[in-house]
Amino acid sequence: MKIESITPLILTYNEEQNIDRTLQQLTWARQIIIIDSFSTDRTLDIIAAYPQAKVVQHKFESFANQCNFGLSQIESEWVLSIDADYTLSQELIDEISALSDSIDINAYSVPFKYCVYGKPLHGTLYPARKVLYRKDKGTYENDGHAHRVSINGEVRSLKHVIYHDDRKPLSRWLWAQDRYMVIESKKLLETPDRELSWGDRIRKRKVLAPFIILIYCLIVKGGILDGWQGWYYAFQRMLAELLLSIHIIEAEYLR
Repeated sequence: MKIESITPLILTYNEEQNIDRTLQQLTWARQIIIIDSFSTDRTLDIIAAYPQAKVVQHKFESFANQCNFGLSQIESEWVLSIDADYTLSQELIDEISALSDSIDINAYSVPFKYCVYGKPLHGTLYPARKVLYRKDKGTYENDGHAHRVSINGEVRSLKHVIYHDDRKPLSRWLWAQDRYMVIESKKLLETPDRELSWGDRIRKRKVLAPFIILIYCLIVKGGILDGWQGWYYAFQRMLAELLLSIHIIEAEYLR
């Protein structure tokens, strides 16, 4: 596979703390498509320093809609769909460059290393994601507050990682999580228990999930070995689950 024939696709909205690090690892691309939801900070000024980056502004309705619109802007066969706070490791770039262009494989999933202010943690709740795929084989769907790509065909796993390193301020994180958990609580309450994963069933019970997540991040995922960054991540995830529990309680009361 010729890595230059892959088009990175990135969604942005006020990502001035992250976007430069992301683009620094994409200078190999002939074109980068960025779908911007009308950023009001320095995001667009930073992107302007990368001549291969093409910005298309589009009103945000959902992550899935935004990604599907982005796919319509891409002309290459392969797409590398990443977030504005992702940084490709050099090892992953080399691994992608060495891939054969097999007609039997339509997508590749990539593991992640979660970072807190640049420090990779021992573990994360973030699963591997299908980020590299043939454009005509992928379609995005909403999944609660998140989104996922459905791939028609065989998917293989790559070995090396993408770093997830979001350095936006805590106030922005809280704003986003509050919005996400409204959507997530609606999904959990409207989905029968038999159709939920065991993890989502626990989350739906409200009380236990925040404390389970704290212990899971610190002990099972090794966050206690990561110093203050491990505690920071564990408290973040616990707080996100607390927000979800509060929104579920509120939604149940207002029924």
